[in-house]
Amino acid sequence: MVPAVLAVLLAIPKPTLAASGGRIGGGSFRSAPSMPRSYGGGGGSYRGNYGGGMQRGYGGGGIGFPFIVPFFFGGGGGLFGFLVLMAVVGLLVNALRGGGTALPSRGDGGELSGYRPDGPVAIAQLQVGLLASAKDLQADLRGLAASADTSTNAGLQRVLQDTTLALLRHPDLWVYANAEVGQVPFNAAEATFNRLSMTERSKLRSEVTSNVAGKRLSEGPTAAGAADATSDFIAVTVLVASRSRLVLKPLTGSEELREALRVIGSVPSNDLLALEVIWQPEGAGDVLSTEELLTAYPDLKHL
Repeated sequence: MVPAVLAVLLAIPKPTLAASGGRIGGGSFRSAPSMPRSYGGGGGSYRGNYGGGMQRGYGGGGIGFPFIVPFFFGGGGGLFGFLVLMAVVGLLVNALRGGGTALPSRGDGGELSGYRPDGPVAIAQLQVGLLASAKDLQADLRGLAASADTSTNAGLQRVLQDTTLALLRHPDLWVYANAEVGQVPFNAAEATFNRLSMTERSKLRSEVTSNVAGKRLSEGPTAAGAADATSDFIAVTVLVASRSRLVLKPLTGSEELREALRVIGSVPSNDLLALEVIWQPEGAGDVLSTEELLTAYPDLKHL
C-alpha cells in the first residue's frame, strides 16, 4: 500500500506557475437543508447502490459506519482520483478510531434507513484547453467576476451556467479536455473540495482577478487581462460539489465535452454546495504555451 501511495505522490506534477489567472467561487458545506427521498435528481428513490454503493457495514463488525466506495466517471485517475480516495479512506480511519459520524445504512429493500440530508456528495472537475483566440471567453469570465453574487447559491448557479454557456459558445476552439467525477461522504466533501481547489490554484503565478464568497479582488484594469495579453492556449477549470448525482462520460470528442458541460451547468442551486471556476492566463502579457498547458494539466486529452 505504501509503495503505491508513494508512486502516486511522486507522479504528481509540480506547479508550473506559467501565468497569472482568475478565480470565481464560493459555497458552504456548513449545513445541509432537508432533501426529499428522491435525492439524486433521477426522479426515483435514493438507493444505496448510488455511484458505487453503500455497504451495510465494514468487515461485518458493529461499528455502524457504512463505507462509501468512491466512484469515478470519465477518468478518476491521477491526482483527482487520489485525493478523492484518500478523503474516503481518511474518514473511514477516523470512524474506526471512534471519531466518525455514522452515515445512513441500508435496509433489506435497498432503501436508506435513518435517512440523513447530508448524504454522499458528488465532486466533478472539468478542464478545457482552448486556443488563445477565445478572448471573448476571458472577457466573459472577467465580467462574471465583476458582477456575480458569489455569496448565494443562486448567484453561484448563475456563474456556473454562464461559465458553461461561455465554453459551449466556442466549440471551434476546443483542443484539449478532461472530465472526472467522484463521490465522497458529506463529512469528507469540504476537505476534498478544498484540496482540489488548492491544487488548481497552485498552478497560477497569481490571481489578478477573483470573486469568491462575495469578496472581489482586481489588480487594476491593466493587470486584469488587458488587450495585449497573448498566449497559445486558455485553460479553464470548473470544480463543482453537488448533492445531486453527476454522471460524466469519458471525453473522446467534442460531443462528449458538449454533454459534460450541459450536465455540470444544469446542477440546481439547491444541490450546489460549492463552485470554483479557475482560468489562466489573465494578466497582461501572460502566455500559456502548449508545453506549459500539458505540464500543468497532464490529464488533458486531445479532442
